[in-house]
Parts: sequence; structure tokens; C-alpha cells
Amino acid sequence: MPSPLVALAQNIYRIPTFGDYINTFALVDADGQVTLIDTGLKSAPKRIIAALAAIGKRPQDVTRIVLTHAHLDHAGGARRLLEETGLGGVSIHEDDAKYARTGRPPATDRTVTGGRLVSRLPTGGFPAVEVSTELQDGQLLPIAGGLQVIHTPGHTPGHISLLHQPTRVLITGDALFNVRSRLSWSIGLYCTSVSEAKASAGRLADLDYGVVSFMHGPELRTGGKEAIRGFLRRESSV
Repeated sequence: MPSPLVALAQNIYRIPTFGDYINTFALVDADGQVTLIDTGLKSAPKRIIAALAAIGKRPQDVTRIVLTHAHLDHAGGARRLLEETGLGGVSIHEDDAKYARTGRPPATDRTVTGGRLVSRLPTGGFPAVEVSTELQDGQLLPIAGGLQVIHTPGHTPGHISLLHQPTRVLITGDALFNVRSRLSWSIGLYCTSVSEAKASAGRLADLDYGVVSFMHGPELRTGGKEAIRGFLRRESSV
């Protein structure tokens, strides 16, 4: 049976909620408080709670839920986890807060064929949640010694990546994918602006990090920064 969670650094864990295809992350403070980053699909909370139990944590130990953006596969389990943890709301970038509150994702980019097609389909909404904190670019969150908010818009207006400064673990959100261990852009047909998503992902090249982790796909434990820089350099020249 596969492990319910993967240790990335001391007190930082990746929780696969749909194989490696959709991930949640858990960060544990020195005093035992837990922060969850993203909540997967509506079916994910059961797996997340089981993963927490594997490190001796209960839902009541979760004191913050941070969402990288307001899409079904990242916010779908948020309402259930708010109920399980007793929290009043989630933390999300200010530009995605209204989408979390309504449970309706932002419009897709109609300048690309896929975006036009998706815009004609049902919205792929998720259970609406309260927002307790609206995040801003550059903000340093008091989580496990310091978690930096990096605004990487385009996948959604308020999409963020996150850098844990003490361990130099980068969480890309959907700025980049690593599905089947192959780096790629986020799926364009779900972006609000494909061009902006590609441009803002370039911010990741200038950060100081070691391990690179993804919401979609396994982490890169070694050579992550070089791999990200190489991908961005190659793709930008195409």
C-alpha cells in the first residue's frame, strides 16, 4: 500500500489525493499546529485526514488552510475540511477571493481554442467557502518559520506559488506541472490568460529554492532550480 504522505523536508509533507496527479501539502509548526495548502477534489478530505493521522495529527490540529487558487481540484475539499477542523475560512489571494466565496471559478481565456470550448461547458464549480484572509504578493505568512506568497497570475487572476524559506521548498501551485515527471505549462484551456500564466511562471526562475513541489506531479528533490530555469529558457525561445 502506498504511503499516505511523502516527507519533503522536516515538517513539510506532500499528500497525494489522486495519485501523484493532485496533491495537497501539510506544514507543521514547532508547536504542532498544521497548515494545509490546497484541499483537492471534493473526495480528497478523507485521504487528507488519514495522512494527518499517519503523523499523529487530527483535523483539530489544522489552524490554517491556504488555497493556491479557486479551481475545483484545489478548493473542492475546502468546505468539508473547514467543517472537520472548525475553522472559519480559508486564506487565498485577494484576486481569487470572490471565486472562493461563490464556488465559481474565473472565466477561461477565450483567445485560445480550448478556453472557448471550456467556456461553453458547465462551470466546474465547487462548494463555496468563507475567506478569512486575503493574501497579497510578497506577504510572509507565519507558517512553519516563514512561507512567502508569490503572485503568479494567469492560471487564475489570484494564483499563487509559495516558498518555504527555512527549508527552501518551493510549491509551484499550477504555475508549472510535473505530470509523469515531465515539466509543462499549466493546462491552457483552464487558464484565465495563457500568456500571463507563462510570463508569471518566469518569476520562479529568480527564487532561491532546492526541492520543487507541484500540485500535479511528483517533486524534484535535486536539480530543481536548474530544471525549472532550463524549461523556462527552452519554452520561452519556442
